[in-house]
Amino acid sequence: MSLVNDATHHDAPDGGATTPGALGSHAAGPHPTGPEATRPQVPDSNPAAAALSGLLRLLAEGAPAEHLTTAAARARDGGACAAEAALVEEAARAALGIRRTLDQHRRREAELTALFDTAGDLAALRDLDSVLRAIVRRARTLLGTDVAYLTLNDATVGDTFMRVTDGSVSAAFQQLRLGMGEGLGGLVAQTARPYASSDYRADGRFRHTTAIDRGVGEEGIRGILGVPLRVGTRVIGVLYAADRAVRAFAPDAVALLSSLADHAAVAIDGARLLEETRAALVELNEANETVRAHSEAMRLATETHDRLTELVLRGGEIADLAREVAALLGGGIVIHDVDGTELARVACEPIAPPVRGVAESRSGGRAVPVDGTWVWAVLAGPELLGSIALTGRAPLTESERRLFERAGLVTALLLLLRRSIAEAEDRVRGELLGDLLAPEDGDRARDAGSLTLRARRLGLDLARPHSVLVLHCEEAVRARLAAETARRARSLRGLSGAYEGRVVLVVPAVEPGDRPGPVARSLAAELGRVLETPVTVGAAGPADRPGGLSAAHAEALRCVEALHTLNRTGHGAALPDLGFLGVLLGDRADVGGYVERVLGPVIAYDHRRGTELVRTLDAYYAHGGSLSRAKDALHVHVNTVVQRLERIRRLLGDDWNSPASALELQLALRLHGLSSR
Repeated sequence: MSLVNDATHHDAPDGGATTPGALGSHAAGPHPTGPEATRPQVPDSNPAAAALSGLLRLLAEGAPAEHLTTAAARARDGGACAAEAALVEEAARAALGIRRTLDQHRRREAELTALFDTAGDLAALRDLDSVLRAIVRRARTLLGTDVAYLTLNDATVGDTFMRVTDGSVSAAFQQLRLGMGEGLGGLVAQTARPYASSDYRADGRFRHTTAIDRGVGEEGIRGILGVPLRVGTRVIGVLYAADRAVRAFAPDAVALLSSLADHAAVAIDGARLLEETRAALVELNEANETVRAHSEAMRLATETHDRLTELVLRGGEIADLAREVAALLGGGIVIHDVDGTELARVACEPIAPPVRGVAESRSGGRAVPVDGTWVWAVLAGPELLGSIALTGRAPLTESERRLFERAGLVTALLLLLRRSIAEAEDRVRGELLGDLLAPEDGDRARDAGSLTLRARRLGLDLARPHSVLVLHCEEAVRARLAAETARRARSLRGLSGAYEGRVVLVVPAVEPGDRPGPVARSLAAELGRVLETPVTVGAAGPADRPGGLSAAHAEALRCVEALHTLNRTGHGAALPDLGFLGVLLGDRADVGGYVERVLGPVIAYDHRRGTELVRTLDAYYAHGGSLSRAKDALHVHVNTVVQRLERIRRLLGDDWNSPASALELQLALRLHGLSSR
């Protein structure tokens, strides 16, 4: 049968002729304009042809599918026979198939375009967090879901944890961790296969846990689709798309999300490798910086070592070392010896010896900062030799700190060299001391000139009067006593050493008439404090000639023994300071000096006033301290005796009549009487 018949004319209602009509209902009316004017017009007398033409036009225009399904009905309504209507219906089914195919191609084209765009976007990203957020956002957009999220596998713990979400509102859901095989995501991560559930809460295929169900319930999720993120054969995580309503995910959706997951896995692995590369570069740069700093530190250390070694080899002093270190470190340097005596100072004001810093440095073995000052304890083994301090500097770098400590080691070397030289000199001094203190004989008298010359070479002028001091302490610290005494001998321009088992010091008198007692007392107190043990010092002199030093030494030795006998260990004195005992022990007794020291104020008062206080005191002691017998011997009233004794008390002190003072006064009265006669 022909689908298109020849056009026929119908009489119009007004009796006029009509032109052939268009498709369907367009049987009469004005001619179409625009695009419609170019279309071939089908006469109304052939409804099947009109329906087929309409199907083609609807396909071309992309009309909805329901418009295509009504073509057969319109053909029947237009007068098509059953065969024509069946043909139109078959054509409509073919048109629907074409429409579905076109829709699939369009959707696939859109999905491919989106995937290509996603691949481009992911390739442009360099930060892993940005990559993950972009993946999840694109998955949510492509599948049109309420929520999209991504979990990554934790190889250490053996589970998969929530990493990024998009569209999520539940904090519990955003912090989920799924064990391998737990829930839908744990099963995907374990099996590396995609899984979907139209209603997860009611789906018994998965292993539900309290934590997972609580998180999914708070988020309100029902339909879930999860696909693995794979790099080669290794699963690194799971990508999800989920709805808060029941939803069955078609195979196309699974394929689309899987394709996105493949792109995402490559991008994630690329971002991870890029981060690892960046981290490796950072570590390499840090290593290069460390090597550079170490090389610079080694160069500086080598240069410092060479400069300090040259300083030691050319015989430099402590002050030279201080200047070198101050120039190297750009600060002030102060060096003290073990007693706190300043040995050198450069580019800073005097400071007290940093006792606390020295103690911390000595115990820790490193230079330490104390109140803005770096301190290093100068040690020779366990022995403390002194300290070196660095001022006016910001915190030191590790290399600068080691340089400062190296300077401290060189300081220790110089101090040891200095001490070795001093000990050698002390041996020479000790030999001279032994010759000076040896008892006089003919040979020694003939050798006086040689002794004077040897002494002059050591800075000792024997033409001046000299005092001799004998020092005694516990045997355990006698070596330290000798060292400390030698240091003080050098500062006093004297001579010290060991002689006959005792430490002896020979020092020049400041003035010819100076007595050695005050020097002995000061030395005993000072050395006892330094050594933390009692030091007893006996003194004699001054001797005005070298030959008199031997006798002065013997007297000083007797004085030390007398101090021990009198329980005055740890004190210093000369024999005249010991009262009548000194007079008895001394072989050069100064009787006049003794009388003056004991009775002098009373004698002077009698001379000035013409009184008889001395005579009264003598009578008082001569009659056993009896006032009545004394007044009879003096032929005065007893009140006069009392008044005179009161005057004596004021002159001599309140203890004038104690047993010890009374003994001293009676001896002085006898000696005064002998000298007067």
